[in-house]
Amino acid sequence: MIHHTDRVLVADLREHLGQTISICGWVNTLRLQRKMQFVVVRDHTGMTQVTHQRDGGELEARLEQLTPESSVRITGRVVENPVVKLGGLEIIPEAVEVLNRAETPLPIDEHTALEQRLDWRFLDVRKRPAAQLLFAVQTALEQGMREYAYAQGCTEMHTPKLMETASESGAEVFKLGYFGRDAYLAQSPQFYKQMAIAAGIDKVFEVGPVFRAEPSFTSRHATEFTGVDVELAWINDVEDVMAFEERMLAHAIAQVAEKHGEAIREHFGVDVVVPEAPFPRITMAEAQEILRAKGWDPEGVKEDLDPEGERGIAAHIKEQTGHEFVFVTQYPVSIRPFYHMRPVGQPDVTLSFDLLWKGLEVTTGAQREHRHDVLLKQAAEKEMSTEHMQDYLNAFRFGCPPHGGLGMGLGRVLMVLLGLDSIREATFLFRGPNRLTP
Repeated sequence: MIHHTDRVLVADLREHLGQTISICGWVNTLRLQRKMQFVVVRDHTGMTQVTHQRDGGELEARLEQLTPESSVRITGRVVENPVVKLGGLEIIPEAVEVLNRAETPLPIDEHTALEQRLDWRFLDVRKRPAAQLLFAVQTALEQGMREYAYAQGCTEMHTPKLMETASESGAEVFKLGYFGRDAYLAQSPQFYKQMAIAAGIDKVFEVGPVFRAEPSFTSRHATEFTGVDVELAWINDVEDVMAFEERMLAHAIAQVAEKHGEAIREHFGVDVVVPEAPFPRITMAEAQEILRAKGWDPEGVKEDLDPEGERGIAAHIKEQTGHEFVFVTQYPVSIRPFYHMRPVGQPDVTLSFDLLWKGLEVTTGAQREHRHDVLLKQAAEKEMSTEHMQDYLNAFRFGCPPHGGLGMGLGRVLMVLLGLDSIREATFLFRGPNRLTP
């Protein structure tokens, strides 16, 4: 008998037919019948059945005490049994170790509503193969984006999340005590990645936490999320930034499709379509014109697209081009930050874009204004005080090159990729205005 430390994953059991091995996992279901005991054990690679004929012995007593979700190590022989649905194999146990017996009943089941499942997120993720898959997909997506960024010569940076002043004007920030004074959580690594450009780092890449104190209760907002940020020096125009992003996404989504395409179809019912570059582009003015012709009439900000408008323009582009992605470009100055560059002779618009995927905004990007005097002028126009921004503005006084970049929400990309209804499902432990636990 082999020593029980030689753990075999459920997915690899067929390679061990006729051998005695150990599996480690959780009790998925128990069928304790009069003559037979059947236990389905699940690890992160799949499920298998353990079959024991009652004999009044110690093994029978051990199996009888099991509860759903108890963690166990079962040592036994792998045998073929075509009747068993789980891979046509079963394990005849020789030793059963209960590593941690689960209390009963469990606090959630497959019918539990999302908010309560989030209270018991570790169990929710553990019990659902689709949730496990989500994090494997997230890993593949990030790996694909990093691969592309590295291949383009990006340097991965880690910028501070604690700031002395709020990073972007007017937006809601979290304030916290800092040794007798106030500090703020960064809403974006924007200023710091621009400083990295001024520091002579040619292309900057960061994956890190972003904090937004918006009291938003929508399916796409979170108060803490993971941002994918890029900043590129020596660009000719904002087009260079869009070209970088569409190629990065195409590469990353291709990786996901290759590694997990079949599993995603099985668990989420979604076909992963690898997009072709270039993505369609449309200016904000054109988008508004098309939408208004179709009867779109938003309340509130007239210069921007509301979620209905974003969905409408995406549907229009899909109809016209067959593409799921669209860059909306040239946002008006009124709804963009002071540091977005403006095209020559068009003082009312910015060299900026949002990327919509299936009608959801997943990225905001722009060419930045790198000239110190122009930045001061644009801040003044927005009636912003620059006294708190001296460190930021200093970065543009000593030869900062032209540059531009983008910020992407990882959770939103996963949401669209897997066809989820809410960003709560695309995050391991969600943070929102009403949720700081677990």
